[in-house]
Amino acid sequence: MTDRMSIVVIGIGGIGGWLLRPLLRYLNYEFDQPEVTLIDGDEFEPDNADRQNFSSLRNKAEEKAEAFRQEFSSLRIRSQPEYVTDSNVFRHIQPRTGVVFLSVDNHATRKLVSDRCEQIDDICLISGGNDYTSGNVQIHLTRNGDNVTLPIGNQFHPEIQQPEDANPGEQGCDEVVESEPQLLMMNHFIASLMLNAFERFVSQGGDGLYDEVYADCRANKTRPVSRS
Repeated sequence: MTDRMSIVVIGIGGIGGWLLRPLLRYLNYEFDQPEVTLIDGDEFEPDNADRQNFSSLRNKAEEKAEAFRQEFSSLRIRSQPEYVTDSNVFRHIQPRTGVVFLSVDNHATRKLVSDRCEQIDDICLISGGNDYTSGNVQIHLTRNGDNVTLPIGNQFHPEIQQPEDANPGEQGCDEVVESEPQLLMMNHFIASLMLNAFERFVSQGGDGLYDEVYADCRANKTRPVSRS
């Protein structure tokens, strides 16, 4: 495959960090010089070493971009060391963006990105999140200005439609929210399901793409759901 591809990865933590290497390897051999932008305003913390793989206490997007440029020299990889907010979402997600991978831990950012993608005629948003042993992946596909699948902020997810939390890029110093405990295996599970959805989008153009996949790592079960 030689098509150009422009991809944005938002959130380079527990899920996004494990998503990157197989994604970039696939892009390296299937596409002609794809552009990949890594976005995260967070820095690696030693407390997360049980499930995140970083070699220094620096910005996550910058470190991963630097490392993967050396490993996949034919890819055009850049980093944006900031959170996605109301003031920059239009710059990060543009009409030329083909796919957005979203792996953040707050509903406010999910809502913001979902709303932005709904404004773009042709884009695929793949969003993953998890609790300790369960989680889900949502896929929002637009084609020629129409929603092929539901936006991730839909009636089945009121927590995203009307988020009660705050975007980390817009929080004050006294509004830092503690992260919930995460399990390495579950982060891998969700990252893999996000990659599966991407492969189906690439190989079938989104035909028959499901809206959402539920996952339980202890039961080793997944359940795709189509609501559109």
